[in-house]
Amino acid sequence: MANKIDPDNLLERLEFGLQRYHLRSINNQSLQAGVLLALTDDPFDPQVVLTQRAHTLSSHGGEVAFPGGKKDEEDDSLLTTALREAHEEIGLHPERVRVLSQLGQCVSKHGLLVTPFVGVVPADIELQANPGELDSVFKAPLRYFLDHQKMTLESFSYKGSIIHMPRYDYQGYRIWGLTAYILVELLNFGLAAKIPLNPRPEMAKNEAQI
Repeated sequence: MANKIDPDNLLERLEFGLQRYHLRSINNQSLQAGVLLALTDDPFDPQVVLTQRAHTLSSHGGEVAFPGGKKDEEDDSLLTTALREAHEEIGLHPERVRVLSQLGQCVSKHGLLVTPFVGVVPADIELQANPGELDSVFKAPLRYFLDHQKMTLESFSYKGSIIHMPRYDYQGYRIWGLTAYILVELLNFGLAAKIPLNPRPEMAKNEAQI
């Protein structure tokens, strides 16, 4: 008989839930990017690794994001992209990441096709923000995002339509948009969190399950 999963062991529950996750792919010819949703390996209190992009950047300046970026020609996969960018941005060596799963693809507001990957890193790992790209790197408890009362909906205009997206405020950081959406999808699929989430506009059409 299989061992029962401890309901307080978030990492164990997450790994089990992600085994049944049906990947979403989007037929889109846009530039592609890979991002890493890294969690620390404390099973009962995993922390989410997040960054704040430098305010001086012309694109997404000051926004909270996962480590990641555009795919380079020499990258043999989008996972390679995500791990390379995490190394460049926060000093996270790829060999320190235990990759759990890919998540469904999304399209950013600037038309970039984003593929997220979930990985586990040591809780005591030292991370350093690249000052040319980031203002800071920080961690937030995964349990924080499981609290439905911590989430609000923020509205913005997208191609003539009003879109409602999740938003969290944590220790002065505003976590919203694509980053918050990916987090909520992880919680809903991996931990059956049942957090209300409206479909993103690109998912209304041209979507496939793989």
